[in-house]
Amino acid sequence: MVTDEQIRRLFMLVSKEPTKAIAAAKAGMSPKTAYKYRKIGQLPSQMKQLHDWRTRPDPFAREWAWAVELLLVNPGLEAKTIFDYLQRENPGQYQDGQLRTLQRRIKQWRATEGPPKEVFFPQIHYPGDLSASDFTHMTSLKITIQGDPFNHMVYHFVLTYSNWEDVTVCYSESMESLSTGLQNALWALGSVPKRHRTDRMSLAVHKDGNPERYTSKYAALMRHYSLDPERTNVASGNENGDVEQRHNRFKKAVDQELMLRGSRDFESRMAYERFLKDLVRRLNAGRRERLEEELKILRPLPQKRQNDYTMLEVSVGPSSTILVNKNVYSVHSRLIGERVQVKVFVDLLEVCYAQRVVERIPRLRGRREGHQINYRHIIDWLARKPGAFANYRYQADMFPSSYFKMAYDELKRQSPMHADKEYVQILRIAAQDGEAATQSALRWLLSRQGPLTATIVEQYVHARDANAQVIDVKVDDVSLVDYDALLNTELAVANA
Repeated sequence: MVTDEQIRRLFMLVSKEPTKAIAAAKAGMSPKTAYKYRKIGQLPSQMKQLHDWRTRPDPFAREWAWAVELLLVNPGLEAKTIFDYLQRENPGQYQDGQLRTLQRRIKQWRATEGPPKEVFFPQIHYPGDLSASDFTHMTSLKITIQGDPFNHMVYHFVLTYSNWEDVTVCYSESMESLSTGLQNALWALGSVPKRHRTDRMSLAVHKDGNPERYTSKYAALMRHYSLDPERTNVASGNENGDVEQRHNRFKKAVDQELMLRGSRDFESRMAYERFLKDLVRRLNAGRRERLEEELKILRPLPQKRQNDYTMLEVSVGPSSTILVNKNVYSVHSRLIGERVQVKVFVDLLEVCYAQRVVERIPRLRGRREGHQINYRHIIDWLARKPGAFANYRYQADMFPSSYFKMAYDELKRQSPMHADKEYVQILRIAAQDGEAATQSALRWLLSRQGPLTATIVEQYVHARDANAQVIDVKVDDVSLVDYDALLNTELAVANA
């Protein structure tokens, strides 16, 4: 069978060669075939007829109308699902090998008669004009910190023209996370674009019907950087497609880098953040040329950052706790009945009283009605009321480590009536003499499987402190005689 290229060569050689037989031979065909195509004057591909008839009976002719009705109602229905149903309803009529026939038939129907598919419209991006951001979960990458799962998100910022990007680790879609992430990106960039687009996240965008399009905090952040805010339409995440696409590519790049690293475990959150920053820096290095175009147009930063925290004013309750975003935190009992100011950062709370920071507390993740109680805040009064420990709502927070919980269980075994009082006294020792020293005492005493009381623990801790002495190290003077001898030897050799 001859090809279009052979016939084109034949038409070219006919006018150059002395005979048509020679032209046919050089074109790789017989004189009879060459005569046929010279007479028709068409290429082989132009002579083919469309094959629009079946060469064998259609095995799905009886059920095809029913299948089309299903596909019209449920466009996402797969051919395999329909085929499995037909096999169940018609035992023995359809064999597994006929699945491919049905898949091909449905594919052709979708391309010629099915519903229209979503169309993506490529956009023209201009330097320095638009930035976009969003949050994305990193759980699928299975990052661990010292062996413990590190479930987190990143705030992802992208310049749509150059694809320059920046990320900030966070735990939830909060205003503090958005403010910190956006400002980190802008100050790393050193400039400000004209517009900033987000999806309809509730922390930034009001629901339809509200007279204000954006929340007051988000609007204030945009004003501080002279950014024109934009939002996507309802159920139109594709309108923020630049950052959505970068999510997938960024996480794929992280996954590949982790494979090269050979481990997904990190020593600390700080080490993991350095890993991400190094990766982002390498990714951005390949966008330098287009970024230079943007930097010529981008606007300067304001003189300072906006505060990265939300300020709240709350009362300290009689249980020596405060309620922040539906989570309970303890503060020192001295503050009971007072009003305190709380600066809510991404992962930290700063409790202020009389213009002074009195507590820094790690922030609980999300708004899940959790609690974080520090035994040091309440131990003085708990020691006076040890009977309250047995049914204390936040008793689980009173065990700084597993050794303290094991000690409490052992106390209940040895002396159930006095276990609460003894354990509270042990906590008081930990608050006064150090948690590490107290834990060391508990570990040693539990390993001996002997009697366990607060008095014995205190004696062990004090004895350990008394035995801890500073050891004087004496360093003898260095004699230089040997060095002088070596030096004289080298001089003698040099002069010889």
